[in-house]
Amino acid sequence: MPNHENRSKRSGSFVLLNGAPKRAAGAVWLVGAGPGDPELLTIKALKVLQAAEVVVHDGLVSDEILDLAPASARRISVAKRKSRHSYSQDEINRMLVAFALDGLKVVRLKGGDPFIFGRGGEELEACREARVECQVVPGVTAALAAGAGAGAPLTHRGSAQAVTFVTGHAAKGGEPDLDWESLAKPNLTVVIYMGVSMAGPIAARLLGAGRAGSTPALIVENASRADERRVLTTLAGLPQAAESVSGPALLIVGEAMALAHAGQAPPQVEAVLRKVRA
Repeated sequence: MPNHENRSKRSGSFVLLNGAPKRAAGAVWLVGAGPGDPELLTIKALKVLQAAEVVVHDGLVSDEILDLAPASARRISVAKRKSRHSYSQDEINRMLVAFALDGLKVVRLKGGDPFIFGRGGEELEACREARVECQVVPGVTAALAAGAGAGAPLTHRGSAQAVTFVTGHAAKGGEPDLDWESLAKPNLTVVIYMGVSMAGPIAARLLGAGRAGSTPALIVENASRADERRVLTTLAGLPQAAESVSGPALLIVGEAMALAHAGQAPPQVEAVLRKVRA
């Protein structure tokens, strides 16, 4: 009797099963696009992007970086802004899985690093649950670019023995639930992502937990981009300084921020700077 067992063989990106062509399984790459400057894109990220068939990207990824993908690649913006969400996170997860199961090479292109407040972990979990291959390509997170551009080290032997990254918003909006007493310790750099609109409550919490109002604070808007802007202030002056910021920005609080190149520093910051240099 003839053997009816299914036999398969690979032909390029397709699988021939009993003579019927079926596309081989695709994959998802979670790629960090960095803070905005195309030259801060890693070589690996560039190679993966140049091989993409679908690019699902954040709204803040620059056109210069998107143009590095093949002209034939489908581009889908899943921009998340404070008052507008084009796709929910669940919809993005399902989209990535669906494209990969259709045999496509999918690049999920994220500003900064996928695993630093980028929801990359959720997308990785969704791919694993669907048994879709998923690889992660790290990127330069905005805090590194902001500190480097301003000449303000996030760690410094004399004034910042540790650095902590926190989010400025709770998962469902509002004030984040953080260990404010730990964050109020001196000689600690606190980097606050997505915290401009919460600058007032955040500063109040840190002050209430004992952090000195004279602690230098730096706001960096559009880090690494041509229109980058820096505002050097103090923790006490942070809420007022944040009112002048309209674009995506980081808040960085800590003694080492006195070293930032951001124009003339407030007198309180100059006093801290003298101590750092001593």
